[in-house]
Amino acid sequence: MKGIDEQRAGLLSGIGAYGLWGLVPLFWPLLKPAGAIEILAHRMAWSLVVVAIALLALRRWSWIGELIRQPRKLGLISVAAATITVNWGLYIWSVNNGHVVEASLGYFINPLVTIAMGVLLLGERLRPVQWVAVGTGLAAVLVLAIGYGRPPWISLILAFSFATYGLMKKKVNMSGLESLTAETAVQFLPALGYLLWLGVRGESTFTSDGAGHAALLASTGLVTAVPLVLFGAAAIRVPLSTLGLLQYLAPVFQFALGIVYFHEAMPPERWAGFALVWLALTLLTWDALRTARRSSVQVREARRAARQQAPRPNPSADEPAPQAQI
Repeated sequence: MKGIDEQRAGLLSGIGAYGLWGLVPLFWPLLKPAGAIEILAHRMAWSLVVVAIALLALRRWSWIGELIRQPRKLGLISVAAATITVNWGLYIWSVNNGHVVEASLGYFINPLVTIAMGVLLLGERLRPVQWVAVGTGLAAVLVLAIGYGRPPWISLILAFSFATYGLMKKKVNMSGLESLTAETAVQFLPALGYLLWLGVRGESTFTSDGAGHAALLASTGLVTAVPLVLFGAAAIRVPLSTLGLLQYLAPVFQFALGIVYFHEAMPPERWAGFALVWLALTLLTWDALRTARRSSVQVREARRAARQQAPRPNPSADEPAPQAQI
């Protein structure tokens, strides 16, 4: 019963994480008249405040000294911080400038980009269905480029920056809270410097647009940290295949918001490009589920064979050992 409750809690946490990420386009317009870079700077600065409070509450500081003594890890964290800065900044700008649908496409094609990077950078081998999915994704990008009259740069930059961020996170191999703390620590001083510069120039909306606006800018730290905490809770409670399916919730919500709430145009060629992307993701999902099912069957069969081949216990071994004479 406890295991079922844990899985249910993990599933709800995963839905909460990806649901919040999917609904975040509703939040960024509330921060106007702040520009995308000012919002980004506040997000970086306040995220460090939030995670530092969380670490203080949990008393998890011992990893900091260990990290400082590992320059390679610090370099990887700096690269991760730089790529997620690009991702966050471009996403905020996209939402506040009427490109929600194109931004959602970036997260739809992110799994395809991650697979391609695994082949090119890590020497991973793809199964035939994965090759078909990647090829379908490339065809989708071509169709969308023709439809837009240009490559879908916003989608591609978001996808590649997030895939690179994921690659760096994999190499760093730290838990979510600690890695976010390290990344935002790298981001903090440039962000704070930019915000102080805006203040000196009299261009900071944090101090000029009232307490409500300042509170919204400060809440960007919670908007960043809460979904990550929920994701961390889900990651340790539900199978990876379930998380893989849940990840599509965020771009689905973003895509729906772009059409229904923000009323962005969807000409036929854009629908065609998205249809190809969804076909590629369907192939990937089917292949992943089939592989996971096959692996679980093989594990069960191996365990069954091991039990059958195990030697039967010797009856004499059950007799009590003779007591030592004193």
